[in-house]
Amino acid sequence: MALSASLVLAERSAPRYTSYPTAPHFSDAVNGETAAHWLAALPMDATLSLYLHVPFCTAICNYCGCHTKAVRRAEPIDAYTATLEAEIALLARSTDARRVTHIHWGGGTPSLLGPQRLERLASALQAHFDLSGIVEHAIELDPRTVTAKLADGLRRVGVNRVSLGVQDFNDHVQRAIGRVQPVEIVERCVAHLRKAGIEAINIDLMYGLPSQSEDDVRRTTLRAAGMNPSRLAIFGYAHVPWMKKHQRLIDAAALPGAAERIAQAEASRQALIEQGYEAIGLDHFARPDDPLAIAARDGTMRRNFQGYTTDAADALLPLGASSIGQTPQGFIQNAPDMGNWSRAVHDGRLAIARGVAITDDDRLRASVIERLMCDFAVDYGKLAKAAGDEASLDDAVPYLVDLARDGVIEQRGRFVQVTDAGRPFVRLAAAAFDAYLHKGVARHSVAV
Repeated sequence: MALSASLVLAERSAPRYTSYPTAPHFSDAVNGETAAHWLAALPMDATLSLYLHVPFCTAICNYCGCHTKAVRRAEPIDAYTATLEAEIALLARSTDARRVTHIHWGGGTPSLLGPQRLERLASALQAHFDLSGIVEHAIELDPRTVTAKLADGLRRVGVNRVSLGVQDFNDHVQRAIGRVQPVEIVERCVAHLRKAGIEAINIDLMYGLPSQSEDDVRRTTLRAAGMNPSRLAIFGYAHVPWMKKHQRLIDAAALPGAAERIAQAEASRQALIEQGYEAIGLDHFARPDDPLAIAARDGTMRRNFQGYTTDAADALLPLGASSIGQTPQGFIQNAPDMGNWSRAVHDGRLAIARGVAITDDDRLRASVIERLMCDFAVDYGKLAKAAGDEASLDDAVPYLVDLARDGVIEQRGRFVQVTDAGRPFVRLAAAAFDAYLHKGVARHSVAV
């Protein structure tokens, strides 16, 4: 693929496709009453995944795209914990399903709850759901907040996988993004976790940050790999100041251009492959014996709001302000502001403020998009034929023809294979099947 073509493609925007339809297409047509019917329809033997969102940090990093706020007092965290506890009971009353296979704590910085609050909420989960079949219990951590006491507390509540937000180890980049975090802090965090018996450690890094060079990315990647995590994720920074106003603190003139972003992504990829990691999907890397690497090889890897996953639960239940869930009928999202979320829960009402009901066409397109994002290949004609009409997705053909011309994909009939050179642009191939994108006005981050 010519560099000029790569640069043009890299500047195009596309969703990250952690869901389809994507979040900009959620609306208040789906509310708590809708969600109550969907949850009640889950059979008793349905498997569940639980996502608990904790929207607190000690400070807001300039690059952050998460739904969170800075807090330094215990009172807001105590109140939030009490509401989460009530919401756990409320959700349990809303469905007969009890079998939980995956739990994920996200944020924000969910570890700010501390060991006692985490144990209180874990006890509530245990009281209302069946956790005997847990496959993965994961939490996102800010390494600067991890102590030996917290690591021991995480292990006591059953956490068996952690994700560490690192982003970059270079001082000048850390200052530019408002997250000063010396490598020694991360190394100490990893040591605390391993001593507590938590071996499944993910490290999250970023490229495309202000004042960041290709050499910076490679140094950071090798330093992170030297800590021997089981997985790493290398995300491209999404500069969306129209959505996240604090990103205006970042000097846009200091951001790497398209050519630099492409080079940075490739530098991190090559560094990790040299260290024995397998490339997984768009932006993940894993040791060959990691469950995610195994799922990628055997074609069972999935993609949801937590990114690439082995989670195949029948439904994802949302807990916490702004948290997103999914049932067979559609997507549901809690009220994003803590006031409305808390009032709904304490009034005994599901706090769902928006979502989208999915159609049969949505399900078909979602399956095609997921396989492309996970496997870089899909026989969309075969999937469409199984759904009743082999030609039903042929509206994607004009977009696929353009991508084939640019070297992103190869197409044989209705089978699409993303080329090696086209893998960084897989989101564009997925977008060819997005019936909403081509008639919508939502803004998305650049493809690479």
